[in-house]
Amino acid sequence: MKEMTLTLNGGTLSYRRAGQGADVVLLHGISSRAASWHKQFADGELCAACRLWAWDAPGYGESTTLTPARPRAADYAAVLAQWLDALQLTRVLLLGHSLGAMMAAAFAARHPERVAGLILADPAQGYGTADALRREQVFNVRRAQAEDLQDYAQRRAAQLLRPGADDADIATVREGMRALRRDGFLAAARMLADDALASYLPGYRGPLAVWCGEQDGITPPQDAAALAQRTGAALHLLPAAGHASYLDAPAQFNRLLRDFVRRSAGEVS
Repeated sequence: MKEMTLTLNGGTLSYRRAGQGADVVLLHGISSRAASWHKQFADGELCAACRLWAWDAPGYGESTTLTPARPRAADYAAVLAQWLDALQLTRVLLLGHSLGAMMAAAFAARHPERVAGLILADPAQGYGTADALRREQVFNVRRAQAEDLQDYAQRRAAQLLRPGADDADIATVREGMRALRRDGFLAAARMLADDALASYLPGYRGPLAVWCGEQDGITPPQDAAALAQRTGAALHLLPAAGHASYLDAPAQFNRLLRDFVRRSAGEVS
């Protein structure tokens, strides 16, 4: 998993890549980072089927934070477009996990011709349709967490995984949380509170799948199922997996991704 950086419009974006074949872009969630996809990058079969690209979203890793005080998913999607342009990737498969699902959907809505397929994994759906009080409550919870990100990592890491999760997976999640930057975390929290996944999906008509861990206590399976039903997406529930389903159940997750890539192979350039 090669770590790299690019300069975009005077800022920096850090990312990782591996593999060969169809281009698949992995977008992490609010408490994660590019390195969290290590079980995908280490899968030889997966890397033989596709070329994986995982960014550190704006405000994460070495990536420059967004400038809007109240960013929307479309702001992250604009940086995503700049990054893909710099990499000369004209058409990709997008996989967004948790908050990354909102970013992926925003990109697909704005650039449907560049998306050969869209996967929303354990998707956060946002609170943009809630009233102002509820949106502020959501943001204030995250703002309190940001006051001590080390404590946040210690207390919260295991909750992103299935009950009885492997210690190594808990350590991966905790390490990612400990590496969070307050500015990036709060910008993402603001987007979660103010925006809504549903507002972007009508702009995309390509292949769409919704995946979720059966033991996901953060974005529950029933919410994912309702999203799939509303959009006509294929739904896959991963047994023995929590919110970070790509860590809890990598064999199933990676097999689903390989299958999705194969079905879309004729559409990816």
